[in-house]
Amino acid sequence: MNPALDRLQPYPFERLRRLLDGVEASPAHRPLNLSIGEPRHPTPALIRDAIAASLDGLSSYPPTAGFEALRTAIAAWLQRRYGLAGIDARSQVLPVNGSREALFAFAQATIDPRGGGWVVCPNPFYQIYEGAALLAGARPWFVEQAAANGFRCDWDAVPEAVWSRTRLLYVCSPGNPTGSVIPLDEWQRLFALSDRHGFTIASDECYSEIYQDESAPPMGALQAAQQLGRGFERLVMFSSLSKRSNVPGMRSGFVAGDAALLERFLLYRTYHGSAMSPTFQAASAAAWNDEAHVRENRRMYREKFEAVTPVIASVLHATRPQAGFYLWAGVPGGDDQRFCRELLRQYNVLSLPGSFLAREHEGRNPGAGFVRLALVEPLERCIEAVERIRSFVSG
Repeated sequence: MNPALDRLQPYPFERLRRLLDGVEASPAHRPLNLSIGEPRHPTPALIRDAIAASLDGLSSYPPTAGFEALRTAIAAWLQRRYGLAGIDARSQVLPVNGSREALFAFAQATIDPRGGGWVVCPNPFYQIYEGAALLAGARPWFVEQAAANGFRCDWDAVPEAVWSRTRLLYVCSPGNPTGSVIPLDEWQRLFALSDRHGFTIASDECYSEIYQDESAPPMGALQAAQQLGRGFERLVMFSSLSKRSNVPGMRSGFVAGDAALLERFLLYRTYHGSAMSPTFQAASAAAWNDEAHVRENRRMYREKFEAVTPVIASVLHATRPQAGFYLWAGVPGGDDQRFCRELLRQYNVLSLPGSFLAREHEGRNPGAGFVRLALVEPLERCIEAVERIRSFVSG
């Protein structure tokens, strides 16, 4: 077996299961789950209809590069959403089986395992970045996101010796779990570092379509590059329909950007056997071509944040995020694990300790003292959950 497997840490939800082992949830309350970021809004009818109309696709093997109709739909969406000029559907867009699979596989394809080096990523972070680095023969370097800095990464804290041996930089904007968005000046700083040291930037943007202000959608990596007069060299972005269109079970996303990198990534994926079902390709094209259901999705999340944030902010340290569907809340006393155990025991509400979403780095775990609350349940259940949290903290 690959010895690097021994370096993988348990996933946050496995750690949560162990933490809660033996805790008897309050029988006086119905269970409410804010722990997992699984979209619960209904899948739009247009996607269901497209799947039903495309079932004949199940009888044929799909091309790894995806059908032209899907790549064209994605390229057109990139042009509409980010104002990108001249994105080439054939060479700069590659459909993938969800952003999670592609974020992991990309490191395996782009990092030379003989050279080692660093993979830099935010902290707290999506644990796939760490596992991808370790199994690609590299080491993860964690960059703290602190409340005092608006949950922006402190890139200046990364030593020059680390940057000089960095092979890949993962960024997440909008961020999981903080909801922070990378502004143009920060992108400019990251591009300059990439130019100086030659590393690739992988931008995880799976929460890009869940934002609070309809007039101010979050900036994306490719958009930032274009605004700064750059090409997409050493830059790719990942997106997904899971959150945007409420189809996590369809496992549909894409990677776009540097054509040279995508050419090599396609070669890797051809051997990896990662082609998307023709049925789901047709449904994905329908989803990327429609914005009405995405606006309605944002409306439902805004409604929840408007109702829930003041309640949470009255007892926990939390503010409404720029984007995403999480509240990242500081807990009284700073013991996030005890908070989650007692909240379940006394009020039957599941939450996720922030320390499970981060790593101790240079003596500090920046997720400690926080909990992540996923506002994915229907409005009334989210309101009921946070009212219980208020009672729990106030009591």
